[in-house]
Amino acid sequence: MTSPTSTTTGTGARCTQPGCTGTISDGYCDVCGMAAGSAPAPTASPAAASAGTQAGPPASGTTGSSAASLPTVPPVGPPVGPPVTPPPGVPAPVVFDPNAIPEGGRCRQPGCTGTIEAGYCNVCGTPADQRAGVPVTAGSGDGPDSTATAAVAGVAGVGPELSTRSAASSNLASAALGSKRARESGSIATRRTGGSQRLRSARLGGGITTVRPAPQIDAERALLTNPSVPEGKRFCPKCGEPVGRGRDGKPGRTSGFCANCRQPFSFEPKLRQGDLVAGQYEVAGCLAHGGLGWIYLARDKNVSDRWVVLKGLLNSADPDALAAAIAEQRFLAQVSHPSIVEIYNFVTHDDAGYIVMEYVGGTSLKSILKQRMQTTGRYDPLPVDQALAYLLEILPSFQYLHDLGLVYCDFKPDNIIQVGDEVKLIDLGGVRRADDDDSAIFGTVGYQAPEVAELGVSVASDIYTIGRTLVVLTMEFRGYQSTYLNTIPAQDSSPVFQRYDSFYRLVAKACAPNRDDRFVSADELRSQMVGVLREVVAIDRGSGAATSTVSSLLFESPTTGTEPDDWRTLPNLRRDPHDPQTGWLQTVAGTPGERLATLDRAPAKSTEVLLEMARTALEAGKRDVTDKTTTALLAADPWEWRAVWIQGLAALERGDARGAQAAFNAVYGQVPGELAPKLALAHSCEKAGDDTVAENLYTACARTDATYVPMAAFGLARVRGTRGDIDGAVSAYRLVPPQSSAYRTARAGLAELLTTANRGLPDLAEALRTLDDTSLTARRKAELTAQIYREALAGVETSGNKADVRIGEHAGTPTNLRLGLESALRELARRTPDLGERVALVDEANTVRPWSIW
Repeated sequence: MTSPTSTTTGTGARCTQPGCTGTISDGYCDVCGMAAGSAPAPTASPAAASAGTQAGPPASGTTGSSAASLPTVPPVGPPVGPPVTPPPGVPAPVVFDPNAIPEGGRCRQPGCTGTIEAGYCNVCGTPADQRAGVPVTAGSGDGPDSTATAAVAGVAGVGPELSTRSAASSNLASAALGSKRARESGSIATRRTGGSQRLRSARLGGGITTVRPAPQIDAERALLTNPSVPEGKRFCPKCGEPVGRGRDGKPGRTSGFCANCRQPFSFEPKLRQGDLVAGQYEVAGCLAHGGLGWIYLARDKNVSDRWVVLKGLLNSADPDALAAAIAEQRFLAQVSHPSIVEIYNFVTHDDAGYIVMEYVGGTSLKSILKQRMQTTGRYDPLPVDQALAYLLEILPSFQYLHDLGLVYCDFKPDNIIQVGDEVKLIDLGGVRRADDDDSAIFGTVGYQAPEVAELGVSVASDIYTIGRTLVVLTMEFRGYQSTYLNTIPAQDSSPVFQRYDSFYRLVAKACAPNRDDRFVSADELRSQMVGVLREVVAIDRGSGAATSTVSSLLFESPTTGTEPDDWRTLPNLRRDPHDPQTGWLQTVAGTPGERLATLDRAPAKSTEVLLEMARTALEAGKRDVTDKTTTALLAADPWEWRAVWIQGLAALERGDARGAQAAFNAVYGQVPGELAPKLALAHSCEKAGDDTVAENLYTACARTDATYVPMAAFGLARVRGTRGDIDGAVSAYRLVPPQSSAYRTARAGLAELLTTANRGLPDLAEALRTLDDTSLTARRKAELTAQIYREALAGVETSGNKADVRIGEHAGTPTNLRLGLESALRELARRTPDLGERVALVDEANTVRPWSIW
C-alpha cells in the first residue's frame, strides 16, 4: 500500500484529531484512520456523503477506481501495477460564508432545534456558515473526517453487577464444532452446505430498546458551495501514487498526468450547475467526492422534479468498458426493498457513465460516531444496544439481496443512513452476483473477510463485514486495519466484551476466520442478534428479574417449579418443522424403551429422528446408543450443534461436569442469543466449581426471560450460599414472583437458608413466617419450626437480653421462646412415625418447658 508523503509524522505519535486516542502507524491513525499530521477535523455535517471504496481489478485485467474512507484491500485477480491504496481522508478546510449564522442563532437545518455555539450547531453539528441552511465546505471527504457523509443515499438486581475478567465464558474449554471438528475427525463433510430454514422468518419485535430519530436533511442544503478535493486525497486512479500535490508553497494541479505511470487524472467536477444529463436530469451541484469521482445532486425533469443522485461509473473513459459496465449493473435497477436505496437508471453524458439513484437525506453511522467524538472530546462509541438496533433493522435488506443471489461486498458504518427512525442501506456500487468470478470486487481494509482474495465473495463474507461493523461501532477498535486485521480483541482485553458476554460470542461467530463457521444467513444472524439485544438491555437495566417471556425457535421453555438438579430439567430442543420426519415423530409414544424401538424402525433416519433417538436412549439408560448416534450426526455434519447439546446432557448424566461444560460452551458459541445453552453451561460450571462464570450466566438468564427466572434464581442462590453470601442468596430466592408455579419451592429454599444461616432473630422470624407458604411437607415444616425456636432460644439466653422481635406468636424472651419450642417439639413428635424418636422429642419438650407454680 502507498502512503501519502505530504502529511506524515513518525510512527507512534499521538493522533491530533480531537477526542481521538489513537497513535500513528504507517502514516495513519490506528483508531480514526486520519492521515498523520492532518489538521483537526471540523465538526461533521449531518448533510454528508458516504465513503467510497476500492475495487480490485477483475480477472480480465481491467483496473478498479480508487478512493476510500480507509486503506483498501489488495486487488482480487491479476494485479495491474502497484496496489491502489488511497489513504484515509485529510480534513477539508471550512470556507466561511459572509452570511454565516451569528453566535447564538438558530440552526437552519430542517428539523433541527439547535443553536450556534463556537461556530457549530450544538445539536446536529452543522457549521455556522450555512447558505440558507447549507453547510459550506470545500472538498467533503470520504474518510473518518468527512464533512459530507450522510445526505447521499447510494453513495459510499439479581445481585451485584456481572463480573468481568474471570467470568468470561470464552476462557472455558469448548467442544470441537464446525471446521475444527472436521479437521480433527477427518469428517467427510469439509464445507458447510446449509442450515435449518426455521430462522428465515424471524423478525424483530418492537419495544426492546429505542434509538433517537435523526432529522431529515433537505437536498439543497447538502450541496457544496466550493467543491474541491483536498490534496491529501488525490491519488492516481491506476497506480495509486500521490498526484496533484503542491510544492514550495504552491497549490497542486487538479488535473494532469501521473508522474509514475502517465495515467491522466482530474479532480475537477465534470458536471456543472444547470447541465442536463441524458436530456432528463438537471444538475444542481456537487454533494461529495467518492472513489469513482464526483457525486452530484440533480432534479429529474421527467418525474415531478424529484431529487436524484448521479454517481460515476467505473472505466467511464473507455466506451466499450462503459457499455459493458452499464450492461452488467442494470440488474441493480431491479432491486426493490424499503431499506435499500433505489437505483432508477443508468445514463451516459459526454462519454461518461452515471448511476441515477434515489436521494435520501439523513445521517450515516460514521457521521454519528464522529459527532459523538467531537461532542464529548473523546472517543465515544455507540452503546451496544443502539448499535445492535441499527444492524437489526438493516439485516432484512441483506437477506433480500442474498435471496436474489447478490452479495453487497463492502458494508461498513459509512453505508448505513439514518433518516428519522428508519435506516437505509446505501452505495450499491460494490454489489455483485455471488457467481460472478470476473467483475471487480469492492472492499475496505478492516472490514473485508480474509478469504475474499482467494475464494471470492459470498454470503459468509457479507456476514463478516457486519460483525466487523458491530465491533467498530461499539468500542475503540484500535488496530482494526493492522494488528486486528483478521481477528478481534480477546474478551478479557475489552470492557465491552467482558460486560456483554453474549455480544462477544455473536461477534466472534460472525467474524470467524473460517467462513463455514459463520452464520449461514442474515436471518440466522438476525434471530440470534435479537436475543443478544434482549440480554444487553437486561444487563443495562440492572438488578431485578425479567417480567416478559420470549419464545425461542430452537428450544422449548424450561421446566418450571423445579431446580436443575439433573439434565432432565433443562430445556428441550424444539423439532425443526422443515425436517421431513417431523410429522411422523409426533406419533411416537410410550416408555423410553418403547419409543427407542419405534424410532429404530423410522421410515427414514433424518436428522430429527437421530436426535430423538439420542435423547430417548439417554432417558432409557443406553448411553452407548446416545454416543454412537451423536457421533454419527457430527461425522455427517460437524456443524450440528444439537448433537453436541445432547452430548452435554449425557455428560451431566454420567457426572462429567467438565465434559458437559465443554459441550454446552460450544453450543453457546453457535447460538449466542439463546438462553438455554447459558442455563445449561451455568449448571455445569456450578458443578465444576467455576462459580463466577455460573453466577454471571444465571444472572443473564434471570434478567432476560421470565420463564428462566425460577431455575436461574435457584442456581444463583446455591452458588451464593456456597460462598457464604447469604444476602445474595436471599435476594436470588426473592426473584421468583408469587404468580410463578415455582414460588412455593423458592419460599421453601428461603426458609431453609435463613434457618441454617442463623444470623439472628430477625432472620429466624422471617424463616418461620415463610414456612406458611412453602411446598415443604408437614413433617419438614415441623422440623424447621423446632430448629428455629431452638436457635432463637439459644441466642437470647447467650446474650442475656430480651429481643424486641417476635418469633411467630411468641415474644423474644427466654420464657416465651421455651413455650414456642415446647409446642414445636410436640407437633414434631406427632408427625414422627418412629416410636423411639417420638419419645425423645416429648422428653425434650418436657425439659424445655418453663417452670410454673401450681
